[in-house]
Amino acid sequence: MAIRDLIPWSRGDNLPAYRDDPFMAFRREMDRLFDDAFRGLEGGRLYSRLYGTTWPRVEVTDSEREICITAEMPGMDEKDIEITFDDGAMVLKGEKREDMESKDRRFSERYYGRFERRIPIGTEVQDDQIRAKFKNGVLQVTMPKTERAQSKVRRIPVEAEADANA
Repeated sequence: MAIRDLIPWSRGDNLPAYRDDPFMAFRREMDRLFDDAFRGLEGGRLYSRLYGTTWPRVEVTDSEREICITAEMPGMDEKDIEITFDDGAMVLKGEKREDMESKDRRFSERYYGRFERRIPIGTEVQDDQIRAKFKNGVLQVTMPKTERAQSKVRRIPVEAEADANA
């Protein structure tokens, strides 16, 4: 007998003995309850309190001369966004307001409410030269590095190792 014959959930519900087993029914029900409880938790308030908000989604690029942060904020206006640079971190704050009444809504996965993202930069930037642009729901913040931070960048050459079999 193979070990996979002992695992009932790997073979589907084609065996009546497992289908009528109360322990398997209990297991399936517990799995369903946990799946339902944690489904969509990432966008929920509990997740935000535990792990910090994950909205808006950001992308950080770091070149030799500047750091660029791009954030997707669909459905927002520039007046709803506040950007600060504090203690070596970029802080994005804002609020996305509902655009329609919720009485007719049956289901929604959209995010509404206040948000705050703190993105550590870890590099010296010229804070008086930071620029932000907002267009078509995309925020782009450009932070030029200081001369000192630019001079710290050092390229390390990568050498190919000779093949011993050749």
